[in-house]
Amino acid sequence: MEGPGPPAPRGACAEAGPAAGSDVGGPGPLTGDPEELKQGSVLFLGGNEVKSSAVVKYSSAPPQAAFARLQEKTDLKLPPANWLRESAKLGPAGTTILGNSKKSKLFSSFGMAYDFIDSVGNDVDVVSDSENIKKLLKIPYSKSHVSMAVHRVGRTLLLDELDIQELFMRSSQTGDWTWLKEFYQRLIDQKWQRKKKSKEHWYQKAILSKFLYYSINGDGAAQPVPSTAEQHHEDPAPDESDEAGRASWPAPFEMPSSVSEDPGSSNQGSVPLEPSYVVGHVASAPKEQNLSTLFNDGENSQGLKNDFVRNILWTFEDIHMLVGSNMPIFGGGRYPAVSLRLRDNNKPINVLTGIDYWLDNLICNVPELVMCFHVNGIVQKYEMIKTEDIPNLENSNFSTKVIKDIAQNILSFLKSNCTKEGHTYWLFKASGSDIVKLYDLTTLCEETEDKYQNPFTMPVAILLYKVACNMMMKKNQNKKHYGTIRTLLLNCVKLLDKARHPQIIASANYMLSELFQLDEPKKEGAEFPLNGNSDESYSEEEEEMPDSDENGSYSTSSDPPDDNKAVAVIKSVGELSVPEKYKSIHQIRPSCAFPVCHDTEERCRLVLSYVLEGLKSVDSSIKKDGDLPAADPNTPIPLKYEDESTSGGPECLEKQMALFLDKMGSFQKDKHSSQSGMIPGSWQYKMKLQLILKSSKAYYVLSDAAMSLQKYGRALRYIKLALQCHDTYCCLCTNMPAEVLLFLCQCLTLCGDIQLMLAQNANNRAAYLEEYNYQTKEDHEILHSLHRESSCQVFAWATDLSTDLECQLSVSCKCYEAANEILLFSNLKKQNPEQHTQVLKRMGNIRNEIGVFYMNQAAAVQTERVVSKSVSTAEQQLWKKSFSCFEEGIHNFESIDDATNSALLLCNTGRLMRICAQAHCAAGGDFKREFSPEEALYYNKAIDYYLRALRSLGKREMHPAVWDSVNWELSTTYFTMATLQQDYAPLSRKAQEQIEKEVSEAMMKSLKYCDVDTESARQPLCQYRAATIHHRLASMYHSCLRNQVGDEHLRKQHRVLAELHYSKAVKLFQLLKDAPCELLRVQLERVAFSEFQMASQNSSAGKLKTLSGALDILIKTQCAFLLIRKELLAECEQINEDVKSNDEKTPPGDSSSNLNKDEVIKLLSIFESRLSFLLLQSIKLLTSTKKKIGGSNEEEEVLKTNKQVYSLLLRATANKNVTLLARIEVILNLLEQLTQNSEADKTY
Repeated sequence: MEGPGPPAPRGACAEAGPAAGSDVGGPGPLTGDPEELKQGSVLFLGGNEVKSSAVVKYSSAPPQAAFARLQEKTDLKLPPANWLRESAKLGPAGTTILGNSKKSKLFSSFGMAYDFIDSVGNDVDVVSDSENIKKLLKIPYSKSHVSMAVHRVGRTLLLDELDIQELFMRSSQTGDWTWLKEFYQRLIDQKWQRKKKSKEHWYQKAILSKFLYYSINGDGAAQPVPSTAEQHHEDPAPDESDEAGRASWPAPFEMPSSVSEDPGSSNQGSVPLEPSYVVGHVASAPKEQNLSTLFNDGENSQGLKNDFVRNILWTFEDIHMLVGSNMPIFGGGRYPAVSLRLRDNNKPINVLTGIDYWLDNLICNVPELVMCFHVNGIVQKYEMIKTEDIPNLENSNFSTKVIKDIAQNILSFLKSNCTKEGHTYWLFKASGSDIVKLYDLTTLCEETEDKYQNPFTMPVAILLYKVACNMMMKKNQNKKHYGTIRTLLLNCVKLLDKARHPQIIASANYMLSELFQLDEPKKEGAEFPLNGNSDESYSEEEEEMPDSDENGSYSTSSDPPDDNKAVAVIKSVGELSVPEKYKSIHQIRPSCAFPVCHDTEERCRLVLSYVLEGLKSVDSSIKKDGDLPAADPNTPIPLKYEDESTSGGPECLEKQMALFLDKMGSFQKDKHSSQSGMIPGSWQYKMKLQLILKSSKAYYVLSDAAMSLQKYGRALRYIKLALQCHDTYCCLCTNMPAEVLLFLCQCLTLCGDIQLMLAQNANNRAAYLEEYNYQTKEDHEILHSLHRESSCQVFAWATDLSTDLECQLSVSCKCYEAANEILLFSNLKKQNPEQHTQVLKRMGNIRNEIGVFYMNQAAAVQTERVVSKSVSTAEQQLWKKSFSCFEEGIHNFESIDDATNSALLLCNTGRLMRICAQAHCAAGGDFKREFSPEEALYYNKAIDYYLRALRSLGKREMHPAVWDSVNWELSTTYFTMATLQQDYAPLSRKAQEQIEKEVSEAMMKSLKYCDVDTESARQPLCQYRAATIHHRLASMYHSCLRNQVGDEHLRKQHRVLAELHYSKAVKLFQLLKDAPCELLRVQLERVAFSEFQMASQNSSAGKLKTLSGALDILIKTQCAFLLIRKELLAECEQINEDVKSNDEKTPPGDSSSNLNKDEVIKLLSIFESRLSFLLLQSIKLLTSTKKKIGGSNEEEEVLKTNKQVYSLLLRATANKNVTLLARIEVILNLLEQLTQNSEADKTY
């Protein structure tokens, strides 16, 4: 409204200070020392402290005008000149301010609730007209009837006057509310008839109106008007009020009687609540929804307008109320505001009037009352009364403490019994009765043929919806209130007819789905407290508690049978004055806790159920023009599945991928239309987009959860549904938001992960296929809604379950590539670097997998190739495919600086080069095998890749395991190449010396990358490899020394190198506990090397020294024989245990031991022959030396021992029936004797 001064906006304290005094005729205005009125002050009234504070949330009134004291003998029966006219002092709301407003409307509390939605459901206990509040608090003092409608929203109660007289009069004309009229006549008042108001009532109302207009009249003179005019002004009042009353009772879904409203009062500054995630405003529903005209024009439509002059947040003791008041407030007196009353001097003020005045002043925070007394309309005198003195007036004494008790008892009674949100309760007290009854009109209405006859249904549903919207909009909303929001929305949906209100139902279901946060960390058990919000609303599914308190006051057991329809009864209004007679039991009811979903699938299924209901509402509201054939909801949509043999393979996949990317690129250009005929921009269009996107996210989360459970078939089915939802979204959306494109990347990435897992777990393909083909009814119905808009086949290439491993890997790769393409062309790469990094990492990984797949196929082909000596074309193609994948993967990892994975792929590429090298080996033939140039080429390429891998890592600390692995592979490559060159020397192309040089260099490089010192699981392998290398080098130099003639310096060098490598090989083999044969072989070669040296010696002393050294070598093989004996004994024990337990005997070749018995027998025979030879040569030399120069005692002992050992050895070798273990024992005994003799020699 507009007035002389700008009104304060809602939500602010708008009550202004006193206006300047006016120079009206007659005595001047009452004056005094103005004191600032403090909002929220505590008043001490009647000796009893009653806490009361009031904050004006909104006021449409201009600053208070000072009232004029009327001259005595002023005749109030005569109308003033300004009567019922607008005034600059009053603004266009003058008639309302001066008390001539129409009576309280049926939905007045809803109008306030819509304007102050923040307060509803949480902070405020009661929302109502001040007249209704006063009527309730006067119940124990008054014999008049009380009839009010009560609604509950959260912890807030909405109270509205329910005028039975007017209601039933309307019922006889429109046919509405007949069920209530019949119920009323049957149980309450069988002889109901309309009661007309007396002429006295209209007379008192008319002179009050004239008095107030006189009080602000500019010239202060009573200007009589002709009697005809007077009649004209006075008579219409009843009709006007009556007509207004009729207009306040709209039919449930019909056009109500219209009443012209002042255009200036149509909008009171409220802003409709439009959550960003709820499409449109609920009041913007199209008219074909058959909504009542009440809602076609928004919340300010007839009957739902908040047309109170003031909306006040009044706190009375511990009760918080949002109250609407039209009481006229004037300036003047010692305070900035006073209320003005007119009283008949012949009628003393009674308690009801005193309470009325006192509550009005408390509610409006007016500190003073000015009373004008008249006799038959003639002004007599004025009297000023302070608000705190009103309870002590003569003939009007009442206790403010009792009023407080009444308020608390009534609130507790209502909160304890008005428990169901969305239900309309009727609080009724008959005239002259002391019994107050509470009925549930919603339950009574549901027993009738049309349960939507209750005209409160729509306003309540809208309010529940708006409160839920408001709570959802608060970003910092604590999740403990999610239970309240869910209950509000469920009750809203329950109240509405799906056919009539599809928009609200769709929006409510969407918000219900939004309550479940799908992207939260999975800590379901701690998401929402089970017992919070004891004072919050609760779900309609919850079991009601008995309506009784500790005093049994709510029990209806002793009520007469007529009262069995009442929810609760107050047997005597006098009980309301007893302190804490009615204690609210609402806090012991179960709170409306948000359902705790301990399982991700359960949470997503709830979301999908709400999404489905929303989609059904949207689809049902779209006019069908025969554009779609009707689908049978009981016939499942077949899931496409075909064997890979019937599809086009990778080539077909490439085409599908290209088509998909073309479509993705066209989003920014083309406009997409709906097959179902939805109009872009309509609420159906916007809502369906949001619901489809929500369902896509739910299916994505379901797929991710199934993936973590290794249910890959189920995961593929869910991601297929997610992408089908996304396909439909793409068909409808004209401009794809960045966050939706990002989500599509996540879906494609997950789809790629699933296809990769399916490829890696091919053994369970049958189980995965069964999971994939399963479909719930809910999924089918959602798909049916999607198919109204799209064929849902754009992503079929990515979501089909193939039986071919290569195809699955290719699909996985294409999914990652598609995700990467989307990130690139939509410029999301820079905004989401982490997502791009993840996609590139997966692309590198899948290309590695495909490369390994082709590499293994090539290795298999190579193994099967027996006859052909040349490499096949198919084999070469596999190499190229594998190499290409590895190269692309390396590029992916290098682009994100992933050194570790780059090194692994370089390592795999090196392995591929080694496979290529092996493939070029000659398959066999008549000619001698030689190390080919192709082998050398590929081995060198492998070495290059391994070296690149090491450079990529930089140092071992980067990733020790990968570093050690690359070093081992590099060492293996050098060793393999050197071994092949040594075993199959390419003498046709190179000189022996060059080959020996290359072998030596390769072996030394292999040693360089073979880490024998670092403790790890691979250390024994490294030690064995190093020992083998030293053994091979020693053998090579030994061979060179045997075959070389001439250059003595070179021979000496070879002899030194051979001795060096033999000694190093022995040391390393001695560290190993599982290589006794290798140790024995090296020692025997050393003996042979000594024998070769001895052959070139001429002096007996030199030969004897060499012989002694050779025997020492043989003596040192004792540790190898001990290991062999240990393994043989363990094998015998195992056989004996098997025999005892009647198990099958383990064949010698199948022993768990790593010992090669044939090799042991062969080496043992060589050992025996060499020991025999050395002992014999030693005996001969010692004997000849003794004959020539005479031997020392030492030599005699050696000779004696050698003869003895030689004799025992000959006897042992002569017996061919001795077991291997016995032969080993003999050798150990002989070596033990030689060891003792050798130690004795050293002591001399």
